[in-house]
Amino acid sequence: MAVSTGLSLAFMVIGLLATAFALVVVWRRGAGTAPSAPATLAQAQASSDIEQVSREAEDIRSRAETEAAGIVRQARNEAEQAAQGRREVEEEIRAVKDELRELRGDLERREMRLATREQRLDEELKRIEDRTLALDRRKHDLDRQVAELEQRSAERGKELERIAGLTAEAARAELVGAIENQAKREAALIVRDIEHDARSEGEKRARKIVSLAIQRVAAEQTSESVVSVLHLPSDEMKGRIIGREGRNIRAFESVTGVNLIIDDTPEAVLLSCFDPVRRETARLTLERLVSDGRIHPQRIEDAYERGKAEIEQLCQRAGEDALVQLGLTDMHPELVNLLGRLRYRTSYGQNVLLHLIESAHIAGMMASELRLDPVLLKRCTVLHDIGKGLTHEVEGSHALIGAEIARRYGEIDDVVHAIEAHHNEVEVRTVEAVLTQAADAISGGRPGARRESLEMYIKRLERLEQIAAGRDGVEKVFAMQAGREIRVMVKPDRIDDIQAQVIARDIAKQVEEELTYPGQIRITVVRESRATEFAR
Repeated sequence: MAVSTGLSLAFMVIGLLATAFALVVVWRRGAGTAPSAPATLAQAQASSDIEQVSREAEDIRSRAETEAAGIVRQARNEAEQAAQGRREVEEEIRAVKDELRELRGDLERREMRLATREQRLDEELKRIEDRTLALDRRKHDLDRQVAELEQRSAERGKELERIAGLTAEAARAELVGAIENQAKREAALIVRDIEHDARSEGEKRARKIVSLAIQRVAAEQTSESVVSVLHLPSDEMKGRIIGREGRNIRAFESVTGVNLIIDDTPEAVLLSCFDPVRRETARLTLERLVSDGRIHPQRIEDAYERGKAEIEQLCQRAGEDALVQLGLTDMHPELVNLLGRLRYRTSYGQNVLLHLIESAHIAGMMASELRLDPVLLKRCTVLHDIGKGLTHEVEGSHALIGAEIARRYGEIDDVVHAIEAHHNEVEVRTVEAVLTQAADAISGGRPGARRESLEMYIKRLERLEQIAAGRDGVEKVFAMQAGREIRVMVKPDRIDDIQAQVIARDIAKQVEEELTYPGQIRITVVRESRATEFAR
């Protein structure tokens, strides 16, 4: 439609131009004669009409050209859009063809794999069928042989039963019972005598060595809290710590890696972190910020760097002080630093560094009583929990981690073995490792040294009662004195005095193998005999 409109305008312009040309010709012919007054007016009027027609023709031509140019541009745009659409359709068609080609190839590969798998399954099924047939034949032969042997055995058994006048089952049961009872009684008597002599002598010597070691160590109670609390001068300081829209507390937690808990507790905030060294560094940082009063992100970073440097110095100094207190020298600086970091680590509420110092003193005194090297025992014991300084950074048992660290920094094999074996994760091979275990147990098992969760305590009591109640002939079980003693009531008509001793020893052995506990547990088996008569 736009093209037809343009053509109409073009024809109109051509007609106007023809009319103007005719007027010019008439005017020129009139100009060749002598003009009269009316002719002059006519000529002037014709000239004016010609000029007006020329201008209108020019305007019409300009509009026609403009509209024609617009129509041409629109046609070009539509042609380009059509070409673009065609290209996009062609691209989509090519993409669909490529995708179909890939799908067809994938389908062909899957069909090939399925065919190969079916062939393998057929071959495997055939092998299984052949093997099944062979096994059936073998089973048939074995059944026949077993039947022949059973027949021969039955004939011989009948002959023996006829000669002895007793069935085979009865003879077997009687013989096994007699031998078992006799062996148990003799073994129990021998074991009781040997255990009595060994226990009396061993307890006497062990009690002397341990009591001397404990009496000579004056260690304070080391239970500490694992939550850091910082007291504030006023509750107004909490708002300054949080900052505008929480930017200060976000910057503090991002820089220190410690969660800052601000609740309704008056004039106090809590610091929560699994790493005790990091938590202590954050506490010093926040304490310095509160005392200074200027709290903003840049100030937090500066205070954290100073607090971190101060904690490193304190750890180094704590490790050096521990070695000086124990009289140990020539230890790698990294081990000294790790030892000092344990100043901020607790185990069941007991400070680990103080536990190591106390254990080292006890081990050194026991080594002196046993005429061993006390310096070596102190070195083994003070380093036995060194792996706890890296349990936040390295996965695995702290005993094996500590042994690897000690080996890396040049400790001798006896020290490394004592570290890795103090929780029986490696079989104990040396006396130093045994004394390290003993010193660790004494320091951790003394009253008030460590806290135990209620759940673990209840589970231990339940397991103690289960172990004792699982024995044949046991009637009742009572766990007493917070799990330090077990009273086992047995049935007197089924259990005699020797069997009661055997039950007590078996329960003690199973408790030692399955449970972990400080100190010792007494197992008491009670057998009550009553005689009742009536006088008439």
